[in-house]
Amino acid sequence: MANNRLKLNEDKTQVIWLGTRQQLSKITAQLLTLPNATVQFTNNVNDLGVLLDSQLTMADQRPHICTQPVLLLSTPSAQVNQTVTDAGRRRRHCHAFVSSRLDYCNGVLAGVSGQLLHRLQVIQNAAARLVTGVR
Repeated sequence: MANNRLKLNEDKTQVIWLGTRQQLSKITAQLLTLPNATVQFTNNVNDLGVLLDSQLTMADQRPHICTQPVLLLSTPSAQVNQTVTDAGRRRRHCHAFVSSRLDYCNGVLAGVSGQLLHRLQVIQNAAARLVTGVR
């Protein structure tokens, strides 16, 4: 980093060990000591809005993905349909607040648990019902 005139920001830098529960239980190091900084290992890191845990289960990412779309979709359909009467506008509204949230970094969700996939599918189905006007 020094060769490229970069400086490590200790307040924003996150370091994580990745592995199975058995592998992680063998690790004793709690700090990474560098020439100009010391960084503590954490169990979760945030990388471009994706929350990663040490076993890559994506359990911490689920609430992050699901909260905003659920808040929008929990609004009664009649209230949403009154404010957005045009089907095209409903579609754009739904994409802006629901689909984009579900699609962001969805590649990292490959191989996640069926429970998380089911929750995401429920949200996507609710969004489709909102757009089509089907209850």
